[in-house]
Amino acid sequence: MGTKRKLTPVGIWHYVRLIYRSALFLLVLFAYIRYRFVTGEPFILGLEKMPGLIIFVWTVYVIEMIFRFFPSKIESPGSQKQFARNYIKTGRTDVVIPDNNAVMLVALIWIVFNGIFGMLHMMGILDDGVMIVLCSAYSVCDMICIMYFCPFQSWFLKNKCCGSCRIYNWDYAMMFTPLFFVEKTYTWSLLLLSVALLVRWEITFYRHPERFSENTNGYLKCANCTEKLCHQKKQLHRLWKQIEEYTNNRRKKLEI
Repeated sequence: MGTKRKLTPVGIWHYVRLIYRSALFLLVLFAYIRYRFVTGEPFILGLEKMPGLIIFVWTVYVIEMIFRFFPSKIESPGSQKQFARNYIKTGRTDVVIPDNNAVMLVALIWIVFNGIFGMLHMMGILDDGVMIVLCSAYSVCDMICIMYFCPFQSWFLKNKCCGSCRIYNWDYAMMFTPLFFVEKTYTWSLLLLSVALLVRWEITFYRHPERFSENTNGYLKCANCTEKLCHQKKQLHRLWKQIEEYTNNRRKKLEI
């Protein structure tokens, strides 16, 4: 039996976001299906009949992003390592960021992947509603990546945890990418703020790479982590390893 770990304030904040983002996704998906297949009215028109909902959701995400521009004790160390106050000198000067070479590959994959949806949207196959549903789905996937399994981490970046993730503050820009194709003030304003967050992150990285390396920043050491969610990903990684071993064994038996 493993030792039960107590949730930290950072971990609780992750669960809160997962819950309300999931509820929002289900609400948006239900509303889209209702408007698309029952009333026949475009989802975006139905949505704009509820300006209070738009203002509420817009405000929630704007506040989330604004908090990322400043140091916070309830945010993940992954996003907080950019700040000078969280730079704990280790005495070493060798900045090593092993996942930096995969950054452009991740960016290219994400652009191409969303470009397909954008092309279908411009062709009239997908409407604005689908892009908003996709955006909402991304918001849930973002929390799943942080808390349970991240394909970018496991397949491309190979970083040990979110705390050392090279692209952590790309999350909002990635989340709101589909909004590029929805020409509304409330959608583009979210996208622009998320891009500003990404640009600020990248500028800080190139000006102060020592803050992003575990070799030079003691803040990224496991002992200083305020998140403590890695045990959940370890459990999932063990499951994937077991599935891989089972698949390989079955393949070997079939080859005999």
